[in-house]
Amino acid sequence: MLACIPLEERKIVSFTQLATQIALVFCLMLFGVIIRRSGHLHQTTANDLTDMLLYYISPLVIIHAFQQPFSPSSLHILGKTAAAVCASCLISIGLSKLLFMRVKDPSKQRAAKFGSVYSNAGFMGIPLAQALFGSAGVFYAVISLAAFNIFAWTHGTSLYQGPHSKNGWQAKAKAIIVNPNIGAILIGLAMFVLSIHLPGQVNQFLTYVSDLFTPLSMIVIGSSLVDMPLRSVTFDLPIMVSLLLRNLFYPVIAILMLKLCAVTGTAFTTSVILASCPAAGMVVLFAMRNGDDTKPGVMLMSLSTLLSLLTIPLVYLLCTVI
Repeated sequence: MLACIPLEERKIVSFTQLATQIALVFCLMLFGVIIRRSGHLHQTTANDLTDMLLYYISPLVIIHAFQQPFSPSSLHILGKTAAAVCASCLISIGLSKLLFMRVKDPSKQRAAKFGSVYSNAGFMGIPLAQALFGSAGVFYAVISLAAFNIFAWTHGTSLYQGPHSKNGWQAKAKAIIVNPNIGAILIGLAMFVLSIHLPGQVNQFLTYVSDLFTPLSMIVIGSSLVDMPLRSVTFDLPIMVSLLLRNLFYPVIAILMLKLCAVTGTAFTTSVILASCPAAGMVVLFAMRNGDDTKPGVMLMSLSTLLSLLTIPLVYLLCTVI
């Protein structure tokens, strides 16, 4: 199994392996659609499961991923990956600002900017990395997750704040610090560097919890697609451009940055997969909190998620020829 191979010896998975895994997770999403349609998974339950995944299961999965033998080379790879991911985020933020600055509808402009830059790294990317590489995939994927959280709660929230907003940098910093996934990354990284290993029974518990993450998260994502307004799908130019950027163009930028920073192997593959994930659900949540029209965000997130069945393998195929 892939999960048994040491970190530095991992090779890039084949296109067939990735396509097969994408098909499997989308079967889980379809299962979520069926359960929701049958009336056995209500929206309130789905919201509770989302909170459980994001605030409890995901942090434990991250800590479990850092239970690896320490090696300077792994730490060096993490550093190079962080540089590449941050560079691609900054480029994406700058391009989206230029491309959508003339969109007249403020709600649509914010949805297009946020949705194009931020992927569903935690809720879809981490499970995919886990399914393909086990804990080693999560180990390198947490860099993209950390970047997502830091940029989303600074630049992302600034997109939705009006001129009279009281949420300054202190509030943004607090949102990052109290984020359980960021805390788990810091704890896990400290344990990795200091070679602190958890007792066998605790590790077994974390393994059981980690096994829940991929299937449960995909089922919840699938259940959310039931609310997609298919009848109101329109080819609105800003949303379509944002969709193209999110699913294809910005992942290619991430590939170029990763190659520029000489990132290879598992770190490269997992970072590409997370960069290729569809628009983050926070595009809808932030709009709701700001009192914006949620339709552009819902449309973008739903279409982006459905299209990612094709675009994630396509981006991965591109990265083998770039």
